[in-house]
Amino acid sequence: MKRRKTIIIICIIVVVAVAYGYLSKKKQPLPVHHSVPVLAGKAVQKTMPVIIEAIGTVEAYNSVTIYARVVGQLLRIHFNEGQDVKKGQPLFTIDPAPFQEKLRMSEAKLAQDMAQLKYNEDEAKRYAFLLEKGAVATSDYENKQTLALTQQATVRASKADVDTARLNLEYCYIRSPLDGRTGAHLVNEGAMIKENDTKLVVVNQIPPINVRFSIPEKQLPEVRRYVTSGAMKVKVSPQGIQEAPVEGKLTFIDNTVDKTTGMILLKAEFKNSDKLLWPGQFVSVVLNLTEEQNAVVVPAKAVQIGQKGHFVFVVKPDKKAELRNVAVSRTIGEETVLSKGVNAGETVVTDGHLKLKDGFPVEIRESLTSGSTGTPTKPASGGEQTKSAPGNKK
Repeated sequence: MKRRKTIIIICIIVVVAVAYGYLSKKKQPLPVHHSVPVLAGKAVQKTMPVIIEAIGTVEAYNSVTIYARVVGQLLRIHFNEGQDVKKGQPLFTIDPAPFQEKLRMSEAKLAQDMAQLKYNEDEAKRYAFLLEKGAVATSDYENKQTLALTQQATVRASKADVDTARLNLEYCYIRSPLDGRTGAHLVNEGAMIKENDTKLVVVNQIPPINVRFSIPEKQLPEVRRYVTSGAMKVKVSPQGIQEAPVEGKLTFIDNTVDKTTGMILLKAEFKNSDKLLWPGQFVSVVLNLTEEQNAVVVPAKAVQIGQKGHFVFVVKPDKKAELRNVAVSRTIGEETVLSKGVNAGETVVTDGHLKLKDGFPVEIRESLTSGSTGTPTKPASGGEQTKSAPGNKK
């Protein structure tokens, strides 16, 4: 009886094992991929600028630190801090009284010396007449002639003293050397001023204005190649200001590369009539080298980075996504220029990449939060696509 039960159990086990083996050999059905909702844009062909981007610093076109050229007490300040001034406009007055007295003394000394000169010259003429008559010795004539010549030199020295005194008196009235904007007062009225030592104020010429920036030395040959064709445009955008970039022109390329940084200094000039740029500001600089014709451009959002480099998903006519590796030339704003990988007119995915794989079917929508579908018709620009809802960003 026990033997019979054992045989039955063994048979049941064998039947189950055979059935399991048979069922396990059956092919599992392939998974069904549902269409992945995405946003898309068109790759277009158009003219795009070739640019170099950098960070720059605004500096005054001219900057002059005003010093006194005479010693004295600061009598008056003629301007307010931060005031626009014109060339020749009075800025400071140093007490002129001591210099006026010095001028009077010099003028008096000059008058005395000129009177003495007239006497000596008259004496020389008289002795010349007497020498012709034989009434005086030659040595006496030569002595009078020497006195007259010596006095002429004394008069010239006195005239120089008068000019110096008049010049020092003029230095008491300090004027602006250029059209510009004043800074803070560095001294107060009543202070004692030392010549060529005490800083009085800094005057900056703001319109026009310069922006200085540096680029890597490897980009220098490209800049030099295009700068010979004419004035090179430079655009700058002050940080925190949403207005359109300010446009100027490249005016300076330094003659030496900085050995410590491998960078070379450049300067651009801007009219700055609205005084949007201010000395000391940091600005974003875009140096426009030239323009590339017929460049293939896609929205910057379409380009992703993987283990093998940059790639995009191209939507084929059968509504399936094809992963393609691409070569990125440059990115300008919300557009990316590709040198290979995508042709103009093809549709690329701009949002919804996380759920995509090569060969997956896609459903192009106008928004990832709605069920509506759409066909991208606008040119490739990240800013022209419908924004994705929170939680659906790349």
